Amino acid sequence: MSDGDRARLLSLLVEHAFSAREVTLASGQKSDFYIDCKQVALRGEGHFLLGRLMFAALEALEPDGGAYAAVAGMSIGADPLCSAVSLTAFVAGRELPAIYVRKEAKGHGTGAYLEGAGAVADHSRVLLLEDVITTGGSTLRAAERVRDAGYVVDSAVCIVDRQAGGADNLAEAGIQLTSLFDKADLFAAAGGGA
Repeated sequence: MSDGDRARLLSLLVEHAFSAREVTLASGQKSDFYIDCKQVALRGEGHFLLGRLMFAALEALEPDGGAYAAVAGMSIGADPLCSAVSLTAFVAGRELPAIYVRKEAKGHGTGAYLEGAGAVADHSRVLLLEDVITTGGSTLRAAERVRDAGYVVDSAVCIVDRQAGGADNLAEAGIQLTSLFDKADLFAAAGGGA
C-alpha cells in the first residue's frame, strides 16, 4: 500500500467528506464527527485511490485464507468501492467481479438480493467492502445475504472505522475487519485531537 496514495486519500476525505460536529448516526448512536465517504468515492481521483488501497488490502489478506473470487458490499455506500476494486484488479490482470447487495430484494424478476453474483462460482471466498463502520450492522446484513447465497465471508475492508464496537461485532460473526483509517486519523489530519 503506497504511503503517498494513503496520504492523498486521507487529504481528500478531510477536504470533501469530514466535519467535526455532533450527529446522530443510522445506528442511533451519537458521534462527534460526520463523514460521507461517497463525496470522495464518486470523484475520479477518490475512486482511483480507493480502488488501489482497498485492492492492496485485499491482497494482504489473501495469504491467510486463499484468493478472493469477488468483492461485495451493501448498496449504495459500497457500490463505488466494489466497482473501483474490480476495475483495479482488472488493470492488474485479475478478474475480480463486484457484487452489489440490495437492502431489499429485487421487486421483480428473480427477487434476488445480489447483483453480479452470476459471475462468481458457488462456495467462493468473497471480501466485503464498506465505507464507514460504526456498529457493523450494515456489514453484518451484507455478510448474511452473501453467505445465504452460498459464498464464504471471513473478512471486510472499510475506509473508516469509527471505533464504536463494529470490529468486535464483526469478529463475533467470524469476520476480520481491516480499515484504511480510523477516527484518530481523521481528527489528526483535520488538525484536531480525537
